[in-house]
Amino acid sequence: MKKMSLQAILLAYASNSLRNTSIASAFSSSQRLATRHKPAFSSLMRMSTTASEPSTTSSSLDSCNSITKRVKTVNAVASDETVSIKGWVRTIRKQKTLAFVEVNDGSSLSGIQCVVGFDAVSEGTLDELSKVTTGCAVELTGTIVDSQGGKQNVELQAESLRVVGVCSAETYPLAKKRHSLEYLRTIAHLRPRTNTVAAVARVRSQLAGSIHSFFQKSGFVYVQTPLITASDCEGAGEMFRVTTLDLDNVSSLPMKEDEDGKETGGVDYAEDFFSKPAYLTVSGQLGAETHACALGDVYTFGPTFRAENSQTTRHLAEFNMVEPEMAFADLASAMENAEAMLKFSVGHILENCKEDLTFFSKFYDKKLISKLEKLVEKPFARVSYRDAIKYLQEEIAKDPSKWQFPEVEFGTDLATEHERWLAETKFESCVFVYNYPKKIKAFYMRDNDEDGGETVNAMDLLVPGVGELVGGSQREERLDVLEKKMAELDLIPEDYWWYLDLRRFGSVPHAGYGLGFERLVCYVCGIENIREAIAFPRFPGNAEF
Repeated sequence: MKKMSLQAILLAYASNSLRNTSIASAFSSSQRLATRHKPAFSSLMRMSTTASEPSTTSSSLDSCNSITKRVKTVNAVASDETVSIKGWVRTIRKQKTLAFVEVNDGSSLSGIQCVVGFDAVSEGTLDELSKVTTGCAVELTGTIVDSQGGKQNVELQAESLRVVGVCSAETYPLAKKRHSLEYLRTIAHLRPRTNTVAAVARVRSQLAGSIHSFFQKSGFVYVQTPLITASDCEGAGEMFRVTTLDLDNVSSLPMKEDEDGKETGGVDYAEDFFSKPAYLTVSGQLGAETHACALGDVYTFGPTFRAENSQTTRHLAEFNMVEPEMAFADLASAMENAEAMLKFSVGHILENCKEDLTFFSKFYDKKLISKLEKLVEKPFARVSYRDAIKYLQEEIAKDPSKWQFPEVEFGTDLATEHERWLAETKFESCVFVYNYPKKIKAFYMRDNDEDGGETVNAMDLLVPGVGELVGGSQREERLDVLEKKMAELDLIPEDYWWYLDLRRFGSVPHAGYGLGFERLVCYVCGIENIREAIAFPRFPGNAEF
């Protein structure tokens, strides 16, 4: 038996051959398969192909002769080549001699119009056409030609049509009419088929790719930090507990005991899976710092969790954070990096997601594109927290009744209305607010020497329409200062022994920041509710799908 080459195996699998023939038959056919088809290996990896009619015989490897290249609608251009289109039907219109089937495969907003001439197709195709309804999955073959209509540049002149998956018109939840975003959240498994959610998904994908590209090109190392942790990075205590103890049987829970065997109150987590209390992480920062103190510049990009009972349009219980950490860096370095990263990523979206941005501009934010262009072109402003408070006090004094939170002083944790006023009205641009009061920031942020530690070397980036998008700081690299701050917050040093070791062994100034990825998606798409920025939103009272 001759061995089948990897190239031949890929080609056979792409045409569904290996699914319909024995391994022995596949191997014995490898020689003639290799001589008939010799496409470049790289093109095989890129090209999605399909046999025009699925074979059910043991000689299905021979069907490679009839392979038809699949074309994504976003890449559709006029050509004499016979190609296939696969996707889901948005609409179908039938006339006396032909039918117009609008098919969307998710690769673009507009999809493609497929024209089925009744005299140009077989009886089998006409039978299949009678089954077509909105929402069903179809495969069509034909040639892509310049469109005679004004709504699209090209269309498919269909030679065949096959219904891959039927869809009941009576029970399909997505009719042609527009649905509210609130309703679509109740059918989150189907909402990617709508224009808005599909466009968000495409932009989100491009954003994620551009962020990785920025850091990779900048020499950062991508680090995956753990989702399960015993450390509370923010010190806020709003964490989801992870346990394998039987919470449904309270009487079985192991309880803490004193030396005499008397229960002292509280569960004894020494008998839990990790032998200690464990939680879902609120940040990958502490783990990223360990690698920054060895590799120089690193970043994490992954899910984080916050058990905060918030129903606002800006908060999720599960979300994604982009968190770079830079060794031998200060707060100014972190601000410069955050600005460069955002300009790079948003510039990428402006260049590569024009159709989707045009859609968002039409239906959600008329000024979206100009807003994004301004972010890319205009330098970010910078203002100290003390000056920001002064500007807010002056503005609020003009008419306190216009403000939900008119009481603003040094030590106030800025509300969204304060942040948006600074970005949208005072500076009319993205703005870094830096040097925040120590008492409203996390324990790991470096105390400022110039004011006796009243403030910390921290910053927030405020953007128009959103408020806070990025939060960062220079980290406290001095062991004695860090231990003192942890004691003030009743943090247990033993839980952070490894974090303190970084200050014992070759400590260096280092800085970093966290970017809420879903908030960035909201900003770039011009949508208000963060629950539309993620596939399956998690928030208090909701963990469906």
